[in-house]
Amino acid sequence: MRHQKLRTKLSRDSAHRKALLMNLSKAVIEHGRIETTEAKAKAVRPELERLLTLAKRGDLHARRQALAALGHDRYIVTRLFNEVAPRYAQRPGGYTRIIKLANRRSDGSRMALIELV
Repeated sequence: MRHQKLRTKLSRDSAHRKALLMNLSKAVIEHGRIETTEAKAKAVRPELERLLTLAKRGDLHARRQALAALGHDRYIVTRLFNEVAPRYAQRPGGYTRIIKLANRRSDGSRMALIELV
């Protein structure tokens, strides 16, 4: 039974899923918005919200936690803490938006655009 299991598996094992969510998070932080499938967008949203809340705290422990979550990519973490987080200083949450797009032509997958508000 799946009681209280919040995360979807996305048809991947745990290491592949962790790498996927990390790379999607890094791409959204770097580019501001990405186009991906709807399921992946819904899966990466809580990760991004958590990272932005950490960045708003701004202390050393939060920076180290963000480094661990983003694969020790110092460029992305610096951008997150210095450029992205100050934009949301007065916002209590809801930093991302998911916009549904047309289905992908090749396989009919539902596509979505996830972006920072």
